[in-house]
Order: sequence, then structure tokens, then C-alpha cells
Amino acid sequence: MLQPKRVRFRKSQRGRMEGASHRGNTVAFGEYGLQALESAWITARQIEAARRAIVHHLHRRGRVWIRIFPDKPISLKPAETRMGGGKAATDHWVAVVRRERVLFEIDGVDNDTAREAIRLAAHKLPISTKFVIRHNDISNQAANMEGEVTLGEN
Repeated sequence: MLQPKRVRFRKSQRGRMEGASHRGNTVAFGEYGLQALESAWITARQIEAARRAIVHHLHRRGRVWIRIFPDKPISLKPAETRMGGGKAATDHWVAVVRRERVLFEIDGVDNDTAREAIRLAAHKLPISTKFVIRHNDISNQAANMEGEVTLGEN
């Protein structure tokens, strides 16, 4: 599973997830992507489950990019523990995902295969997502005719 090799600080505060993502919100590497529609913490296990669902459906064809990384340590105290005693040890790692962030990208496969692989991956994640296509003039025009939502620089 994904986790940092080393971190500057062992424990972190919770933070906020307000607003939309300004970085990583367009399809940059592949042709198709999975974009978050809401903010959440996505655990390393959920990222791995989604990645495996994509790779399993692609049958070793195409290429997959993971655009998020779980670099935030989450500490949990055991159940029925009294207050005090300091902050607990790191239990697991999460990626802080804000809405409009592209989570996964796929290239080298046709539209139907990519759409199904992305759909299977979306079921493994705790947030609502959408399928997006890289911004090209030809594909953007064809997608807009079919009512497909695409992302790109305006």
C-alpha cells in the first residue's frame, strides 16, 4: 500500500477541505480520468482497491496514473480508552482530496473500456465522482454533441 518513506512530522492536525482543487483538476497524462465531485479523506486501502479494479479490467492493456498520494497520517486511540495520555500513534494514511481533483487517469484503451474501468474504480471510493475526457478540439466537440462533460483549459 502507498505511504511515505519518511515524513518531517510524525503526527498532523486534521485541517480543512473547503473549496475546490486548483491544482490537478485537469486530465494531464492520459486520455480519460476519474474526477472527484466532493472533498474527502481517501485512505491508502481505498486507493489501492480502486487501482486494482482498473488494472483488472484493463487486462494489462493501456496505462494507469494515480494522481493522489496518501501523505497525511491519521492517529486513532483504541475504543473505550479514557481521555488524556497524549495523541495516539499513527493508524493509517490518507490523501486529502478536494472536489474537482483528478484521482486516476487511463490511456491506451478505447472509450468504452476506459469508462467501465473508471466506473468499477468509482465504486471503491467513498465519494461521488465523474468520468472525464482530456480536452482536445475534436474529442471535445464530439463529446459535447453527446452531452458528455469534458474538462479543459478555457
